[in-house]
Amino acid sequence: MKNAKKISLLLILAALMVFSAACGGTSNTADPGTNGSSNTDTNGTATEKLSGSLVISGSSAMQPLVAAAAEEFMAKNPDVDVQVNAGGSGTGLSQVAEGSVDIGNSDVFAEEKEGIPADELVDHKVAVVGMAAAVNPNVGINDISKEDLIKVFTGEITNWKDLGGKDQKIVLVNRPDSSGTRATFVKYALDDKTPAEGVTEDSSNTVKKIISETEGAIGYLAFSYFTDDSVTPLSVDGVEPTDENVQKGKFPIWAYQHSYTKGEPNALAKAFIDYMMSDEIQTTLVKDQGYIPGSKMEVERDAQGNMK
Repeated sequence: MKNAKKISLLLILAALMVFSAACGGTSNTADPGTNGSSNTDTNGTATEKLSGSLVISGSSAMQPLVAAAAEEFMAKNPDVDVQVNAGGSGTGLSQVAEGSVDIGNSDVFAEEKEGIPADELVDHKVAVVGMAAAVNPNVGINDISKEDLIKVFTGEITNWKDLGGKDQKIVLVNRPDSSGTRATFVKYALDDKTPAEGVTEDSSNTVKKIISETEGAIGYLAFSYFTDDSVTPLSVDGVEPTDENVQKGKFPIWAYQHSYTKGEPNALAKAFIDYMMSDEIQTTLVKDQGYIPGSKMEVERDAQGNMK
């Protein structure tokens, strides 16, 4: 009888050990060497552990948004490093096409940039950005007709007094040819007229600084840079450069914010892009950073500039 009791006890203990092993034999932590081969929820928090690094380059108009999102993404995924560089849309498209970065940010469609193999890239539209001409606050105007705006940037009008402003020489501040901000402004504000020679700067931050410190200066910036009174955004033909006017198609100077990958993104890049397009980022960070959620747009635009 005693032997039977011992055998029963041993069988119970063995069963408990098997059950315990079965419960503890699975894990939701990915292999640290997978470089982000796990999944994330819609808020960017890893359901399996993400690790590895992402290198992102391109549009300086997008940089504030992408950098802010990267900080939050890294906070949720401490084993991930995201490096966000500017350099202009052309640089972002070239670098992602050649495979030297994981994501290339651009204010323009890849099809619009000469020499870019657009058919090899996958477009992820993460937001919309409005852009406007920006002047030194002392020039004395805050509205301009589109016709006069073109004359200013092509050098036909050279003094602000001719537009009702101060007797000041107009100083043009441009972005380089590789800039998506420049391409957008030239296409939709200047009707593809080539700007006259002036100061040329690679960075939107530097453009803003020069405009704010230079009497008579005018340039162009994304809405996301109008965070203080150091520069004045200009209305065009009485239409103010606001999110609402962009959304309704009333203010024409705007662009999609594209995050391009070479082919389908790897798991880590996909997790970051999904996070950029999540409700958490679109409803808070996108708006807080001065951009427009794509879902709020009442109009669309194709690579040829046709709006519908």
